[in-house]
This record gives sequence, structure tokens and C-alpha cells, in this order.
Amino acid sequence: MSDSVPLHAFRTVPRTGVIFVTAEATRRGYRPGDPEWCNLGQGQPETGDLPGAPSRVHSVTVDMADQEYAPVAGLWEVREAIAGLYNRLYRKGMSSQYSAENVCLSGGGRAALTRAAASLGSVNLGHFLPDYTAYEELLDVFKAFTAIPILLEGERGYAFTHDDLRREIQGRGLSALLFSNPCNPTGKLVQGEELARWVGVARELECSLLIDEFYSHYIWTGRPGVLPVESAARYVEDVNRDPVILFDGLTKNWRYPGWRMTWTVGPKQVIDTVASAGSFLDGGGSRPLQRAAIPLLQEDAVVAETRAIHHTFREKRDRFHSRLERLGIRTDRAPDGTFYVWGNLSGLPAPLNDGMAFFRAALEHQVITVPGEFFDVNPGKRRARASRFRNYVRLSFGPSWETLDKALLRLESLVLKHTPGAMP
Repeated sequence: MSDSVPLHAFRTVPRTGVIFVTAEATRRGYRPGDPEWCNLGQGQPETGDLPGAPSRVHSVTVDMADQEYAPVAGLWEVREAIAGLYNRLYRKGMSSQYSAENVCLSGGGRAALTRAAASLGSVNLGHFLPDYTAYEELLDVFKAFTAIPILLEGERGYAFTHDDLRREIQGRGLSALLFSNPCNPTGKLVQGEELARWVGVARELECSLLIDEFYSHYIWTGRPGVLPVESAARYVEDVNRDPVILFDGLTKNWRYPGWRMTWTVGPKQVIDTVASAGSFLDGGGSRPLQRAAIPLLQEDAVVAETRAIHHTFREKRDRFHSRLERLGIRTDRAPDGTFYVWGNLSGLPAPLNDGMAFFRAALEHQVITVPGEFFDVNPGKRRARASRFRNYVRLSFGPSWETLDKALLRLESLVLKHTPGAMP
């Protein structure tokens, strides 16, 4: 039997955006760490030393007890450390406090989100367009709930108010809403009083907010001197009654993506449910890495790491965004957060004004990007029309500035080559 002949029992599972573009690049010779390639498609930050950041972890001690499975919900002391961190960062002086029972650990962000999706009942679940590419299969595989898309308009800067939220919940009968904040890919952030109003609407209308906060330490809109972080945990009144479920982990905000150490924070009842789902979906995370994470969760270490991220990545964000704008790659809004630029290619000469064509042309210059159509979350491909985001591309400033500068020079050459009448 040929290797290319499919087995009838299995369906074809599409690759998410980053996996697709990496596979295409690999076919052209890309290998991780190859200095000849510039990976602007990567969904991770640079992981080395940053000025002012705590020293990076170079080794992990494995205790004899760590040879055993970890509890599906995670080691109790790690759950306590996470709950304490949320209370110190977001809930000082509030009577309702998170405890270890409000935290569930998992082996990666997708595992945490999959547990939550598997725990939902027969409800309408809202999701935004555009949003994180991996949501697409997640929303398709589990059949108990119905995924309801909500289109955000670039012309409005992807704005969506608490009044809009109320209208969508009541009009579409939503019992839950899944979204990233700040948003991957647009960088739009719901924060402060407006985020408090969202939590209030969810509380009033009993609509669960499932908030992907994996980029919540990459915030570019804060006041000077204030720690640049944001979380809906700040606006929860009762940690066991308010329908707010948060997802975060070491992958982005601590810059340890390879650890696959993430968590869910929410009401005890929800945590019990997602832990039960984890018992049959994945069985739990790495026990040695959970234990090794405890020092990283101390407040002083978190504050130092976050300030270092802000210093380095804010400069990269400003320079990267400015250079792209000069290239003709515009944004509907400058990113409030994340380490991505959601680039509008409409002003570029053909064929570069199409996200997929831009991606393929950039590959020839050893630059990896992610076409915007992957963020048009379309479970089951039920919407057959061409994507509204086919003229967009997501560009990551997660890599080092050396890599970014090299990529920008190559993209400048690419655009110049396709510009009629431009000097060679």
C-alpha cells in the first residue's frame, strides 16, 4: 500500500496556521534555529536572556517522587502558588480570593482550552472573527455546543463594547464566549473599566467568559510606572460565582513555551469539571516541570520578567510597526498588546496584496509569515465564501531584533521588486 493512501477510518485533519506555514517552509529547507531564515510566523517570544529579567532556567532537578504521574489537576503547591499570584497582582483588598481549588494545571494552552471545550454543554458559544487559528478545530471537534461567529470590523478598529456584548448574548442566546485578550492576531485589548463592564454583563446574564490571557503581560497601552499586565481576574466579584474562566501559562508571559505548563483559573465547580475532562483527554502535565515552576511564580520574579518583556518588546513593537507601515503594510489599529502586527496588504501591488500569495513570495526570500485567512475561524468550513481576511497577514515580532531587521530588509526588497516603476 502506498504511504499516500488514506485509511478509511481517519479524516484529514487540517493544520493550524503556524503548523501549516512551518510545514511549507520546511519543504523549502527551513529548520528551527537556522540563521538564514526569518520566522515571522512564530507564535512564541524569544526565549533567551533579556536586560533586567531574572536568570533563565538552565536545568531542572527531578525528585524521586516526580517519577510518578502528577494529579490531573496539577500539584497542589503549584496551584496554590498560582492562586496566590493572581490574588497579589489583581485582587488585593478584595474579600473573595482565589485558592488552589480555583486552579487546574495542564500540559499546554491547547490542552487547557480542549478540556474547557469538552466540558461545555449543549449551548451557543460565541467566538470572534478574527481570532486565534487553533480555535477552529477546537470548535468543530466537540459537537455538544454550537459555535456562533461574531464579526469584528477593521474599519472600527475591531471595537466591541459591553453594549455589543449584551446585544450578542441576548440576541444569539449565548451561554459562553471564547476570545483572546489581547487578541491574537489583531492586538486589540479590552481593559480597565470596559473589561469590568464585560465581566458585569457576563455576571448579570449568566454568560461564561472563556478568556485566553496568554498575552496578558504584553501590554503596550498602560500608564508609566504601572505594571503592564491586565486580567479579568481584577474585576471578578466572587471567584466561585462569577462566570469568568481564564487561561494562561509559562508559554508566552514567562517565555518558556517548551515547558508546556499552563493553567485554568475559575470557579471551583468549573475547575472540577475541566480536571475530570483532563482525566480522559490528556491525563495531566509534567510533574517535574510543575514543581520547577514554583520559583517562577513568585511576585518579584514575575514583576521583573514582565518589566523586562515590556522594555524589550515595546521597542521592537514600535520599530517593527513603523517599518511595516513605510513598506505599505498598514494596520487597522496599532496593536495594544501581543507580539504580532495584523498587517493589511491591500495597498501593496499584486500579487502581494493577497495574504497567501504574500506568504508564498516571502518564503522565496526565507521569511515566514501567516496568511490572514487562517484567523477567519470557521468550524467545519460551513461558511463557503472567500475569507474576509484574505488581504491580511500576521507578522510576529517575537524573534530577536536582529532577525526582525533582516526580515524587513528582505520584505522591502520583495515589495520593491513588485512595484511598477520602482528603482531596482
